[in-house]
Amino acid sequence: MLFPHRLVAIRFPALLRVALLMLGLPCLLGEVLAQKGALSHPPNELVKKYFELDQKGAKLDSLSYETLAPYREWQEEPAWGRIVVIRGFSVAEHYRQWEVVNWLEVVIPVTFEVIGYVYLETAGFVPESSVEEVRVRVKSVKNRWRIIEPVLPPHVGQKRMINFVREAWVKETEPAKRASLAALQEELRKAK
Repeated sequence: MLFPHRLVAIRFPALLRVALLMLGLPCLLGEVLAQKGALSHPPNELVKKYFELDQKGAKLDSLSYETLAPYREWQEEPAWGRIVVIRGFSVAEHYRQWEVVNWLEVVIPVTFEVIGYVYLETAGFVPESSVEEVRVRVKSVKNRWRIIEPVLPPHVGQKRMINFVREAWVKETEPAKRASLAALQEELRKAK
């Protein structure tokens, strides 16, 4: 062998790349599995991710609605006439706060800070500061955690709802509807 050091130099970076990939793969794989509801992760992570997406407006249009499919068991949602506008939400973190039905089914409390409700038919906003508590049933379906019930109307964050109304206002051509959307946007801004 005339140039053995060249062979080592060529092979070492390739082995190093493979080793680094192997070290990073479990972390990446863990994130992917957590997002898809792997049973090796606590079910409250799935509930939290679902409502984070809902808060960002995932139920507001059909394209983004599909992002919620890996988290829920039902295929279709009803046509909602109202949207719950929220300041935030919290998911019970500790299993002692849950109702454990069995090893593969739990009920996890979720609390929403409600600001009010937007009614889509009238483009009206009804301010109503309250706390809404929901018990979310999560069950193992085909070896993945899935939300079984309840099927809730969209619970959208205030800022996202303002942006959603602004987008509708930009697309609207009728002056009367534009005026009601502008009024709705202003009411949402003022809501505390």
